Amino acid sequence: MSVRSELLAMIEAKAHLSGRGPEAATKMPNTWVFNPLDPATARHAAVLILFGRLDDVPAATGVKSVHEDLDVLFVTRADTLRKHAGQVAFPGGKVDPEDDDAIAAALREAQEETGLDPAGVEILGVLPDAELPITNFIVTPVIGWWHQTSEVFVVDTAESSTVFRAPVADLLDPANRVSSVIQRDGQRFCAPAFDVAGGFIWGFTGILLDRIFNDLGWTLPWDADREVQVAVGGRRAP
Repeated sequence: MSVRSELLAMIEAKAHLSGRGPEAATKMPNTWVFNPLDPATARHAAVLILFGRLDDVPAATGVKSVHEDLDVLFVTRADTLRKHAGQVAFPGGKVDPEDDDAIAAALREAQEETGLDPAGVEILGVLPDAELPITNFIVTPVIGWWHQTSEVFVVDTAESSTVFRAPVADLLDPANRVSSVIQRDGQRFCAPAFDVAGGFIWGFTGILLDRIFNDLGWTLPWDADREVQVAVGGRRAP
């Protein structure tokens, strides 16, 4: 089965869970809930999870995988942002009133953040909405396939500091899998993360990516006891 077919099969398997409203959104792991979501006031956002054939930067891992020629697009949020500063994320943002739907919002935000050409992106479908309680958002993950790649770059330095494509083989490599840990108000929070050359992928993005790899059956066994501390405020601790 091709990667595109695997992605379509995953979307189809989850289709009955999509579009059921804020109360039915996928929850964060119990180990990563800082505060509850308020469904009545939650805002809607969308992210583009864009898979494509690996660019001219090869995977660093020596682990062989059938997905060694595949990558995913990420941005690093600018350090000056009030929320999620310095964090690696999928391109995306709030669904605006002028957007036709979550797919339109994800494509618009991705173009604004990375300069990609939406004409080269095939939208395969959406996954069930996911809660982001820390900022009271309901997020729709939009799965895309890059059938015609285009140049990507930082469009607005006030919004993003880097744009990069991470090889899936590096993301799947157990050597690059860790658990991110935050100590806050006397409590300990822990969730899956990825430590790759482009950046440290943790929080909502790391959790969502981990779920997708699990649903696809791509995840390799990794040591969840390997931990990386993240400082309060969202910075990786030195």
